[in-house]
Order: sequence, then C-alpha cells, then structure tokens
Amino acid sequence: MNRLNLITLGVKDMVESLNFYRNGLGFEVVVYGDETNPDVIFFNNAGTKISLFQLDRLMKDINETNPPSVQGGFGGITLAYNGKSKEEVDEVFLLAEKAGAKIVKEPETVFWGGYSGYSGYFQDPNGFYWEVAYGEDWEFDKNDMLIISKG
Repeated sequence: MNRLNLITLGVKDMVESLNFYRNGLGFEVVVYGDETNPDVIFFNNAGTKISLFQLDRLMKDINETNPPSVQGGFGGITLAYNGKSKEEVDEVFLLAEKAGAKIVKEPETVFWGGYSGYSGYFQDPNGFYWEVAYGEDWEFDKNDMLIISKG
C-alpha cells in the first residue's frame, strides 16, 4: 500500500468551495450532481487527487450513529503546492488572494535542514491550510510531481 489516491476535504459550503477552487484558483474539476447543490466534486489534477464533500455528510459517512465532531480548530492537515521558482510561489499567492483566500503567512525565505527555500501559507474558505513552497534543490518528474529522494 504505497500510494495515496485521494484526499477528501469536508467542506461547509460546496458551491462556495467550487467557486474558490475552479473559478478562483483555476483547478479543473468534475462535479457530480447539480452545480447549485453538488454531491461530490473531484479535482482532475496531476498526482494525488482531491475531492470535496459536504462536511456533515462526510462525518455521517464515517460513522452514521456516532459521527466525529469538528470543533473549528486546526485538524492537523495541510495541503501543499510545490513551485519551481520563488516567482511561481508569489504568482500562486496572488491568485489565491484574488480568489478570496486568507493569507496566513506571506512567502518568505526559510531554512530546511541543509538547504534554503521559500514558503508561505494561505487558508481556503473552509479553513484548510495550503503551503506554497519552493526549494532550491527540488526536482520534479515528468508529471510535475515532487521527487522525494534521500539527501
């Protein structure tokens, strides 16, 4: 089991989330159901896929009789977009802010155990944190996915 196919985000407002990700950030999406009341939204992106599902329905899908609760705090999950340059990171931040993201940490030069990078965070309308980062030594495969290798 050395693969992650899908990350599902439980969202409060499917239509707002659809507009943010598709119209604001430019993700290619596949909508199941009516766009004014989608059942599920899948991102047609390279690599691991993302889906959006109504939060209360997701909680009941996990356990109908005793669903998990959400207290509005940090859930311990971040999503990441790895850029190929500092300029690309800045471009993504401008796009996210224009789409309505809350900028949590402006991109800045950072030091990650042996090499430097450039990183910042924003939150989508549902509070999910996205890190947008660039590392000077990062390599990408033919699908623009980050290559992870021993340093």
